[in-house]
Amino acid sequence: MIPFFGAEDVRAAVSPERALEAVRDAFIAYARGEWTMPPKVYVPAYPAGDFRAMPALGGGHALLKWVTSFPGNPAQGLPTVTGLVLLSDASNGMLKAVLDAGAVTALRTGAAAVLAAETLGRAEADSAAVIGAGVNGEAAAKTFTARGRRVLIWDVDQTRAEAVAARVGGEPASSREEALAADLLVTVTPGREIVLAEGSLRPGQHASLMGADGPGKAEIAVEELARVRVFCDDWEQASHNGDLVHAVEAAVLTREDVAQLGDVLIGTAEGR
Repeated sequence: MIPFFGAEDVRAAVSPERALEAVRDAFIAYARGEWTMPPKVYVPAYPAGDFRAMPALGGGHALLKWVTSFPGNPAQGLPTVTGLVLLSDASNGMLKAVLDAGAVTALRTGAAAVLAAETLGRAEADSAAVIGAGVNGEAAAKTFTARGRRVLIWDVDQTRAEAVAARVGGEPASSREEALAADLLVTVTPGREIVLAEGSLRPGQHASLMGADGPGKAEIAVEELARVRVFCDDWEQASHNGDLVHAVEAAVLTREDVAQLGDVLIGTAEGR
């Protein structure tokens, strides 16, 4: 019998702090060449959303995350992200376990956003804010509070921002401008409109842009990307969709302009 771990099982087993440790270890292992991760495959179902297949191999394991992104689902009482993670034994191909992908995605997104902020932000950074109070935005806010940081939360739906703030121990921002002024900023929006226009980021500020996770999406203006230091999780993944692809197509960024977070963590690329 193959065990299935539902969303509650995943959340009960992995705290935000443990997720951050695991994500840090994963970035380091990937940067050292211990894991392979072919580019994700998109199966568009536009305008409603899309399906994604995301494989990886390493540590004696093979994994596949089959996941969806349907931004309009919450209005119908349905989750934006659903899917499964399949875990197999890389030595014989046997399926070992199945996990809820929505919970895994939220933990990973929150952990990666905060790991990047703590690694690349200023050591003396004080304030933190999350723009977007969906499932993944809540995960990022929860990770900030688990790390002992005060976090502001803003969303176009103020009621949702207040509810998330109450659940994670954060504070609802009084305005989008207040949230945007934070030293450490995480954006987890649907990616259908620019959050950071040219000139938005001030010297020393950090932004983890997590919402533009598919073709045609963007949270930051190309002109703003061109004037700041840019890091990504994986160039081969990030340069083919979301914010980076627009900058590459506009010829304002090349591979040499962008460092990978894992390389910073192992010391082969310079951080802040």
